[in-house]
Amino acid sequence: MKILVLLKQVPDSDEVKLNPETGTMIREGVGTVINPLDLHALETALRIKETGDHSVTVVSMGPPAAEEAVREAIAMGADRAVLLTDRKFAGADTWATSMALARFAEKEGPFDLILAGEKATDGETGQVGPETGAMLGIPVATYVSRIVELDESGITIEREVEEGKEIWKLPLPSLVSVTKDVNEPRLPTLNGKKLARNASVERIGNDFLELDPSEIGLKGSPTRVVRIGTPKLSRKVEMYEGSSIRDGIDEIKKRLAPYLEVNHE
Repeated sequence: MKILVLLKQVPDSDEVKLNPETGTMIREGVGTVINPLDLHALETALRIKETGDHSVTVVSMGPPAAEEAVREAIAMGADRAVLLTDRKFAGADTWATSMALARFAEKEGPFDLILAGEKATDGETGQVGPETGAMLGIPVATYVSRIVELDESGITIEREVEEGKEIWKLPLPSLVSVTKDVNEPRLPTLNGKKLARNASVERIGNDFLELDPSEIGLKGSPTRVVRIGTPKLSRKVEMYEGSSIRDGIDEIKKRLAPYLEVNHE
């Protein structure tokens, strides 16, 4: 079975800044890590790999520096790491990103199972996984918290919904996006890190994908950021400066009284 895992490199910082002109994230000078929720997708793939003759490919789209993310995936146990990197991909929104990932899956597949994290911590949209599956024309299951069964006939999953949980069975190939409840990701071993250090990370650009320039990068992104603003928190604060705690408590009770009145009629 051929398994593909979609990974994203995200900023390892709360100090995320946006370019006010393009509305895209400024990534220079910010430490990066594998998107934490994607690690659960990778762990799912690795556990499947351990059950039989299966291979795991990880793919990410980003600048050359994102190679470190896919290299870490090799340290954890992935067989192949691919980075889609090209200046033409710059500024891509979820649609253009999914377009590139789907084209890669078409050209390098067919893959029996595609796994993704629920969402990325920098965008919080949860769109790339489902969009990629839709563009490939394969079944998609989101918010998956457990893999119940997987065999040649299909994959049975448990997914979280507002009312509780649902059990679905999908034919293969399918795309599944998992939540953090599906497993606990492993840490790379020392041998894995040694292997990853010398492993080959394939870099692929649009010359290989052969997508129309109007479908990729900023040009291929229908999402437009109209305005960027920083929320301002303002609170009216009154300081009690009396010397008696009892008088201070009485003053608070007086201020809260209008909000605590109960109509007993």
